[in-house]
Amino acid sequence: MVPFSGWAMPVQYTGIIDEVNAIRNASGLFDVSHMGRVDISGVKAAKFLDSLLSFDVMNLPIGRARYGVICDENGGIIDDTILYRQGDDLFRLVPNAGNADVVLAWLLRWKPLMDEIQINVVTSKFAMIAHQGPKAVDVLQAITEADLSKVRPFRIVDTRVGGIDTTLARTGYTGEDGFELIVPVEHVTKVWVLLTELGAVPCGLGARDVLRLEAGLLLHGNEMNISVNPYEAGLERFVNPDREEYVARKALCRIRELGSQRCLVGFTMVGRGIGRRGHPITDGLNVIGEVTSGSHSPTLDSNIGLGYVPSGFAKEGTRFFVDVRGRVVEAEVTRLPFYSRVRRGT
Repeated sequence: MVPFSGWAMPVQYTGIIDEVNAIRNASGLFDVSHMGRVDISGVKAAKFLDSLLSFDVMNLPIGRARYGVICDENGGIIDDTILYRQGDDLFRLVPNAGNADVVLAWLLRWKPLMDEIQINVVTSKFAMIAHQGPKAVDVLQAITEADLSKVRPFRIVDTRVGGIDTTLARTGYTGEDGFELIVPVEHVTKVWVLLTELGAVPCGLGARDVLRLEAGLLLHGNEMNISVNPYEAGLERFVNPDREEYVARKALCRIRELGSQRCLVGFTMVGRGIGRRGHPITDGLNVIGEVTSGSHSPTLDSNIGLGYVPSGFAKEGTRFFVDVRGRVVEAEVTRLPFYSRVRRGT
């Protein structure tokens, strides 16, 4: 157990490699209750969120989830989030744990400009479990009243799991199928135990970080922060700046027009060594960028990473070097994601 954004979190249970293999081949559980949960409601809630999030909230149907980023007036990324639309005038926003207070402050800053908006933090009222893996849906179906085969990716449904009222979202952070469960905090232990009794393997932060990196998924604080805009982070598909009331509209439209001088790439180490966060990337002579995340991939049996480089070094197959604690190691730009179930051929 380690401190993590004000929470005590498990790094591992039986071991990182065992837990990664469980997610890739069967199913596993993560306690992600540290993520924030903020309910925004009111007749103008959609319009309010549309002015602050990177995507069009007005056309988000009830029962859908959508991923996006929250940008400041300069286009920097305050956080990346998922938004659930639970009703015409009811939304639930899920920010990262380390940014929950910052996101809440950002919402409250703009709230006076919009009448009849209610913002309620419900993080302490509900726990959150991520159940992921190729067998996760079948395992969960055994104790769920709703027909999970009818819940498509990025859809949500209110149902009962093990007799407990639960919101299910077909979302995740591992590159595998599965659901995230939002459960009243007083009943979450029962749901967790039921899933483990059905074979789901408890997993910790270590496995979660490896899995998201294999899937080419970004982590705020590593690949994203307020000095990074969504275009250079490769998140342009989640951004629609062409909305009149969007607070980051001018900045993001200008960035889009000018183009990015640097961009985030995935790379595989050619030589022996692992590029870790903060390690310099060089062209052999000069520092040209920096590693943001790196790890050994048990699934691919290779050392992989993410980092920012000049746009001219971003083409797949381009080679550069990573300074691994004073030792220069060759690396090659690799198409993202490193791993997907389709690419794996299953």
